[in-house]
Amino acid sequence: MRNPYLIGQTVYLRPVERDDADLVAPWVNDPEVRWYLAGRPPINQVSELDYIDRMSRSEHDLVLLIVRVEDDRRIGMQGLHQIDFRNRHACFGIALGDKEAWGQGYGTEATRLLLQHAFETMNLNRVWLQVYEYNERAMRSYLKLGFKKEGVLRQENFRKGKYWDRFGRQTQTKIKTEITIRN
Repeated sequence: MRNPYLIGQTVYLRPVERDDADLVAPWVNDPEVRWYLAGRPPINQVSELDYIDRMSRSEHDLVLLIVRVEDDRRIGMQGLHQIDFRNRHACFGIALGDKEAWGQGYGTEATRLLLQHAFETMNLNRVWLQVYEYNERAMRSYLKLGFKKEGVLRQENFRKGKYWDRFGRQTQTKIKTEITIRN
């Protein structure tokens, strides 16, 4: 394990390093991966390095790489953004760039680890996210972890010649297992 920050059974989370940019940029540019992400323009290693540098200095973002425990394979990134320490909430985002890791439960475990950290260590009260209606795999994971739908941004996203709804601001109110919100 290289510089682990949060450790689970099958994945661990670590800070994103500059030498990860060469792996992350192709993930974001991959049309299949990008289909699930909020629009980002084509990026190169220079723009990814800039993003990594900005996130590492930010007091309102926590971005971590998702790494498989068994072989140290980097499979994705996730983070808490727009962290509001006064009102104790943040926006959650995740991207599994390694498509071989899709459907294996790694994203759910990584999300559980970060939510546990958000509630038990950072003392956040609420974690929210936005997810596209066609991202059924992610929605199943979020529901399993206790997220609740708060609203729908109707026809908010235009992709592949069609307008899609975005389920806006789902909120984390309870985790079924060990994570709960403190009021």
